[in-house]
Amino acid sequence: MNMNAQRRRWIAMAAAGVMVAGTALGAQGTAATFKATASVKAPGKSASVPVTIRIDRFISEADRDKVVAAVKAQTPGEPQKTLAAMSDVGYIAVGEKRTPVKYAYARSTGDGRLITVVTAQPIYYIGGGEPNAKPKEGYDLALALLVLNGHDSGDGELAPAVKVKIDAGGAVVTDDYGREVVRLTKIAKVK
Repeated sequence: MNMNAQRRRWIAMAAAGVMVAGTALGAQGTAATFKATASVKAPGKSASVPVTIRIDRFISEADRDKVVAAVKAQTPGEPQKTLAAMSDVGYIAVGEKRTPVKYAYARSTGDGRLITVVTAQPIYYIGGGEPNAKPKEGYDLALALLVLNGHDSGDGELAPAVKVKIDAGGAVVTDDYGREVVRLTKIAKVK
């Protein structure tokens, strides 16, 4: 496994782990808007687009527990159905495309925080071996991970089409549709 694939798997597992465990921030904070640049590099090509992540509110512990139960049930499509039934709590805008956020959860990381944002539908299918990659069964969510310092700035990653499942050891893991890591750089909270 190459270094990028290992890093992507680690970040994805860390993000999924936030869904299952972690120390939640008090009241999860208030509404926030973050701006960033999403960049992806593949052999012979690269692209960068602006990203806005708007969080109107963070989910409750009860809603978080519903999502965790849906993932643990290991029933195909259940996490997506559970998330789709939840109220929108914000959006992820990639370029001109806006996708509703159903899950926004933050946990403390010392002087900063780790925010996991999940949608109930994919944003884009990047890769798949063809220019206009098509949907594949099960890749029906998108996930963003924001690793922020105490000033609410930092970096992260975006998985624009992902599936969530439980591995043989009982841990929540994600499987990205694309092979290339989509990096979120220069994340900054908009005042």
